[in-house]
Amino acid sequence: MRIKILIPFLTLLLAIAMGDANAQCKAFAKRVVLPELGSYTHDGNYHAAILVEGEEAELYKTFYSDMDYRLSIGGDEKIPPVEFVVLDANRNVLYSNKENKLSGTWDFKLEASQQLKIVVKVPPSNRAGEVPSSGCVAIMFGFRVRR
Repeated sequence: MRIKILIPFLTLLLAIAMGDANAQCKAFAKRVVLPELGSYTHDGNYHAAILVEGEEAELYKTFYSDMDYRLSIGGDEKIPPVEFVVLDANRNVLYSNKENKLSGTWDFKLEASQQLKIVVKVPPSNRAGEVPSSGCVAIMFGFRVRR
């Protein structure tokens, strides 16, 4: 009988904890990453997740040829600087912030509308014997209509 009560209670606690982590990430995105869009109009989406050192995440997004874009990515100060790569449908690297001093923003425009893949990675810190850090990583997109 105790197990029947304990399992739903533990499930509820886990759901509450996950909701709190997502809310903290969204707040981080609004506070830290959103201002980096500058004069670009935010697309209204908050892409954020908690990542651990050594983890990576992928995001697919469609971009249109008649727009100028800014991609802004930021990570919590508890984790190493975030690396990201933007790939086209043929897996050609369009941009890598590793080759650009780990910049958190990239301004771009495309010749043709297409779906791009953004791969975000939190590199390992290589601290022997320590538990890897985790923290929020947020990706935001801004746009401007070309004149």
